[in-house]
Amino acid sequence: MKPAAPALLLALAAVAASGAARAEGDPASGERLFMRRCAICHSLVATEKRPTGPHLEKLIGRRAGTIDGFAFSPAMRASGITWTGKTLEEYLAAPAKMVPGTSKPAGVPQAIDREDIVAYLKSLPR
Repeated sequence: MKPAAPALLLALAAVAASGAARAEGDPASGERLFMRRCAICHSLVATEKRPTGPHLEKLIGRRAGTIDGFAFSPAMRASGITWTGKTLEEYLAAPAKMVPGTSKPAGVPQAIDREDIVAYLKSLPR
């Protein structure tokens, strides 16, 4: 049994390390998900406006509902949220639960997808 113990420890360490790396999300996967699911409503630069969603340029650290010229719901303007990785993941999980009265129609049901999208948004220039 003793010879198997080091191999088992190495296997457990590899699993733990991959889980730790995964906890931060995968920006490349997040980019693909963003382009498929989010880009229809949200641009990544302020100069590319979309009528259905605000731009997400310099999103991290920005207060919700504060982009001039975009018609945010009263609930979003009054939410008091500052966008961080954590608040984005919470919002994407259940927009109407976090901000009752938001105009965002749906969230992102899979936690892994939310983590990846947030990792992608965090990887963008601020």
